[in-house]
Amino acid sequence: MSKRTLSITEDIHAYMIEHSVREPDVLKRLRTVTQVMPDANMQIGPEQGQFMALLARLIGARRCIEVGVFTGYSSLALALALPDDGRIIACDINDKWTSIARQFWREAGVENKIELKLQPASQTLQELLEANGEDKYDYAFIDADKTGYADYYERLLKLMRPGGLILADNTLWSGRVADADDKDEDTVALRAFNSRLLNDTRVDISLVPIGDGLTLARKR
Repeated sequence: MSKRTLSITEDIHAYMIEHSVREPDVLKRLRTVTQVMPDANMQIGPEQGQFMALLARLIGARRCIEVGVFTGYSSLALALALPDDGRIIACDINDKWTSIARQFWREAGVENKIELKLQPASQTLQELLEANGEDKYDYAFIDADKTGYADYYERLLKLMRPGGLILADNTLWSGRVADADDKDEDTVALRAFNSRLLNDTRVDISLVPIGDGLTLARKR
């Protein structure tokens, strides 16, 4: 038994990957392609992708939304976990990055499960609300501009059904959120977002120390 979360050294992380991650070859190749890109740090790790896919299976997710696609690792991991009738609305504004995503979605045979929306996510989320109403989606993942998290969260919360799950990435922000002297705009936004969720009685929450911090918010 332990009173606090174990510090993850490089050796422990390697052991965890080797002994718990079942990463399909198509995901591994996408991760390898992305690792050589200048913005490679924006990609989630395989242990987080597997954890997120497991959560989707646990709640029986079928209708999903992703805010922030990058090269498509998280959306691909999720699409592979969804049933045949599962669908993802994937929101991004970068055609260059998402062109890589589309290539691997197609290769994995899940392109039909993912609808890419290349426009500001707030616009897409509002359009979904106006077209379909509230309480229609099961699962959402936020991994985009940090100053936009609060707005995305509020719109997604309306879109989620009761029992639906919202995941927000980077909520530990390399530990910078715990440094009161860090006044960077993104850090301040994430700090405020974390406080907002802590006091939001509309959801059950847990901040999981996986990757760069992943907050789970279940709509009551």
